Amino acid sequence: MDAERLLGTAGSVAAPIVKYVVLAALLVFIIAPFVFMITASFMPARDIITMPYPWLPKSLFTQNFLKAIAGNDRSYLFFQSFFNSLVVAAVVTVTTVLIASLTGYSLSKFSFPGRDLIFMLIMATMMIPFEAIMIPMQVVSVQLKLQNNFAGLILPFLVDAFGIFMMRQYFVTFPDEFIDAARVDGMGEFSIYRKILLPNAGPAVATLSILAFRGQWDSLLWPLLIVQSERMKTLPLYIMKFTGDINSDEGSQMAVALLASIPMLILFFSLSKYFISGSILHSSRKG
Repeated sequence: MDAERLLGTAGSVAAPIVKYVVLAALLVFIIAPFVFMITASFMPARDIITMPYPWLPKSLFTQNFLKAIAGNDRSYLFFQSFFNSLVVAAVVTVTTVLIASLTGYSLSKFSFPGRDLIFMLIMATMMIPFEAIMIPMQVVSVQLKLQNNFAGLILPFLVDAFGIFMMRQYFVTFPDEFIDAARVDGMGEFSIYRKILLPNAGPAVATLSILAFRGQWDSLLWPLLIVQSERMKTLPLYIMKFTGDINSDEGSQMAVALLASIPMLILFFSLSKYFISGSILHSSRKG
């Protein structure tokens, strides 16, 4: 019995240790590329290719960032591309959250003929890969003269089926009693959506905002098809051209990648606390 008790005690002590060791290993595995990008962006190219890799730069080699911003041809199109990506990602994020939340509210809290069929058709569009429809989309965009402008970059992505699914699933768990009480008090449906549903959908809105912004901020394939003008190119197109140039080096490539990551990091860390706190409340409400 004593031996079994000792084994049980040892197991209960070892389990948390193993868990934390595994989590620490996963953390190192995940953040190592990001740490490499940060440190390499402050090193000259000759130090980056040194083996073993020096994880701390000898000095802050800021010329990498100057070259990343100026470009290999010193056209300084980085700022224009950064602005283009920011406009596209911000507009798509706002419209995605707005349309998805309104549609999710309708599909979760209203009963009307064909509601389930509409929801299934929306979900079916998620099964179609973008590569299968990008050429027809590009042909239609050319016919509508949407090339080389913000409309061509934004309009095809105003509605997101996954966003509708996420908001609908979140609103399904929201108690109907609150909505019925608001209707008894004379509130209109849009007021209920704006003052009750949306403020309580913090985790869903935060998650959808991050995913929508990231999807457009990192988008390369569609801008590559629809944009030819240098002034309308987004940041991924700028990075592709910059890194593919023969005069580009590893340090400046890491610098431009780090600069491109900043807005995404700001958005994530600014919304993460709402996502985490909202998730806890949502889980406790479901339990």
